[in-house]
Amino acid sequence: MSIVVRIPAPLRSKAGGQRHIELSAYSFKVLLDEMEAAYPGITERLRDDDGRLRRTLNIYVNGDNIRFLQGLDTPLKDGDEVSILPAIAGGGKLIEGGSLHGRHRQESVGPFRSP
Repeated sequence: MSIVVRIPAPLRSKAGGQRHIELSAYSFKVLLDEMEAAYPGITERLRDDDGRLRRTLNIYVNGDNIRFLQGLDTPLKDGDEVSILPAIAGGGKLIEGGSLHGRHRQESVGPFRSP
């Protein structure tokens, strides 16, 4: 059974510089264990201290986010492709009560230009 795992640039140093790796596993949780056994230290950036996936990551199996599947227990089968994507956040300053809602200031988002 072979699962292809696409490794994002920030983790490639932990995977010997590889863009993708191939491992065998029947669930995402087991895949994490196999990744750690093959590439020690790689999963410390994927899991928090309690072993849960970090909220700053999005994990996809064949294009489906595992948060909407079965999480760590998401089953895997031969030929599946797993993508690990760091979440992207930001884009403006917090205003009035810590919200991004309300009037945007030009210095935080710049002028609006239609496409």
